[in-house]
Amino acid sequence: MNLYPVLGTADVAASSRFYRDHFGFEAAFESDWYVSLRHPDPPHAEIALLDAGHETVPEAYRHTARGVLVNIEVDDVDALAARLVAAGVPVVQSLRSEAFGQRHVIVRDPGGVLVDVITEIPPAAEFAAAFEAGSVG
Repeated sequence: MNLYPVLGTADVAASSRFYRDHFGFEAAFESDWYVSLRHPDPPHAEIALLDAGHETVPEAYRHTARGVLVNIEVDDVDALAARLVAAGVPVVQSLRSEAFGQRHVIVRDPGGVLVDVITEIPPAAEFAAAFEAGSVG
């Protein structure tokens, strides 16, 4: 089984460039109305971008993605956040550490989707038990 989001966007090319340029995704399929992106590094994350007004989408649902938060986990969020800021990517939540075990920054892609760029950090004691309870053995 495979599972990946398909995000409706008003500008497929701009959104595709965003994920390629800033996160290293590569095209697995590309047309003017749909792009499927795959990351070259394991576990080969995937994301697709679709012209929100395309006829394959039922007419009542032809609008851009909204209310979506895409998480991308990276090894060094501090370094990537600095590159995103230098590139002029809109930051909607500044880099910060969270007690639940994340250091992250939230940026906006060209289509308006929020991208939460995360590096895992040790959780505070009040959250550590939740991770232990959810561990797979």
